[in-house]
Amino acid sequence: MELFGFDLGAIVPFILIGFAAQMIDGALGMAFGVITNTLMVGLLGVPPALASQRVHLVECFTTATSGLSHFLNGNIDKKLFVRLLVPGIMGGLAGTYLLTSIDGDTIKPFVLVYLAGIGLWLLVRGLLYPPKLREAKFVAPLGLVGGFLDAAGGGGWGPIVTSNLLVQGAEPRKVVGTVNSVEFFLTLSISGAFIYHLGLSHIAGATAGLIIGGIAAAPFGAVAAKHFSPKLMLILVGIALSLTSGYGIWTAWG
Repeated sequence: MELFGFDLGAIVPFILIGFAAQMIDGALGMAFGVITNTLMVGLLGVPPALASQRVHLVECFTTATSGLSHFLNGNIDKKLFVRLLVPGIMGGLAGTYLLTSIDGDTIKPFVLVYLAGIGLWLLVRGLLYPPKLREAKFVAPLGLVGGFLDAAGGGGWGPIVTSNLLVQGAEPRKVVGTVNSVEFFLTLSISGAFIYHLGLSHIAGATAGLIIGGIAAAPFGAVAAKHFSPKLMLILVGIALSLTSGYGIWTAWG
């Protein structure tokens, strides 16, 4: 069956992947790229390079919808947004320019080990201790590193920035909404040249499916982030980060 020139049977799996990944990303502030890449490469057999290209293009659409949804639900900390925005874009542009001279695959396993440790710490903190909220202090350098690794390593803005802000004690709902919103501008700055060279003709098939699923899920993820308790969000982020990072370590070193 075809709709607007698309084979629905072929793109439905990608719509479902995009929906599931964006639901988790919108609610927890991380993992769209990690989950989407994992499912496309591991379950659907999509070549890793092609999967990465699709994710970067799709995120231009999903982060815009997610950021607007978080704004409408009051999930954005304006002060934190400004503190993350410029360093994040600077780091992303630096990572883009240095991508040809730095092998992202070489440092990726070490970043994953770090993220898995952060995930376990957040899980324990959520289970055993009531979260103690305080203003995050280590923000600008975090945005710079997160933006750089996102560009150079093909992803990681959400896991790195969200998890570290939570460890510092920032309010989970505001962290998730703010990090998702900043990611839109980061994605645009990293992917602008890539989209220019691809052209709109590449927004078809699997890529269109991911966009449809991701945009459809974005409002639900923002609502979930608004209503989850800080304790529950810490536990869920810890589980999501530990599982995705653990899988990445297994595939990289297994």
